[in-house]
Amino acid sequence: MSVSALPSADTVDCPAPFSPLHRPTFSVPAGACDTHAHVISADTAHFPLTSDRSYTPPAAPEHAYLAMLDALGLARGVLVQPSIYGTDNRYMRDVLSRHPNRLRGVAVIDADLTSDADLEAMHKQGIRGVRINALFRGGVGLETMEQLAMRIAPFGWHIQFLIDVSRALELLPRIGRLGCGVVIDHMGYLSPTPGPDVGAMKALEKFVADKGWWVKLSGAYRLVQKLDDMTLVTPIAQRLIRANPDRMVWGSDWPHVSVREMPDTTTLLSRLADWAPDEALRQKILVQNPETLYCF
Repeated sequence: MSVSALPSADTVDCPAPFSPLHRPTFSVPAGACDTHAHVISADTAHFPLTSDRSYTPPAAPEHAYLAMLDALGLARGVLVQPSIYGTDNRYMRDVLSRHPNRLRGVAVIDADLTSDADLEAMHKQGIRGVRINALFRGGVGLETMEQLAMRIAPFGWHIQFLIDVSRALELLPRIGRLGCGVVIDHMGYLSPTPGPDVGAMKALEKFVADKGWWVKLSGAYRLVQKLDDMTLVTPIAQRLIRANPDRMVWGSDWPHVSVREMPDTTTLLSRLADWAPDEALRQKILVQNPETLYCF
């Protein structure tokens, strides 16, 4: 895949995330984990962005991400390869190598071009899954899922899907046959307005309950038209939690790329208190479940 510091004509420039941050409205448990974030190097000469991308973000480097974790009281984090880098995972891997006890990663790979030796090296650096992105340019598409599942099987990794479940219902049984762990990004992009797709909601609940799919309780601001409408996401989050509380994890989605309005990361974490009012349940979502999924 070609890389360039120059975006395509329809690329959107992104604002920077808010700073400084503060602790959320509830007491964050020890060992809490942010399971979805991206790091973006300021050195575009050494870590160039792919020319085929949907957005151009400002730098969101390692030190800024760690400062965000510290500000919110989060002990651990999971870095997800953003589509702007295509299959060039070097920057994320560099960051992971410096924080083996605190960070894990989800890579984007070309199943034909990535060697077994490179997969083994990624595993040692903390990679625990690969991502398929059906919503933004620059990622790896759905057509590769079976091949990816075979390649990652020896390492016990999962495949993380960025999909709109309401538009991909016919794909869910196929995903269910992959034979590897499945993680669904951003609550399956189930929009609450004007009302959640009943069929999509029930289908995702069923796979979460019966197949043990994981769901990231993240990206609430991506599911609504305005930030003030994020309260409308609460019923969706609560239904998914009820479907299988042992398969729910929370993610900040920092630095909140490709958005019209920049959300406050602290507010996003505080919303978990509405979705999971019980302290023991939040402990499960923030600590125990990520430990299981990412092998901390």
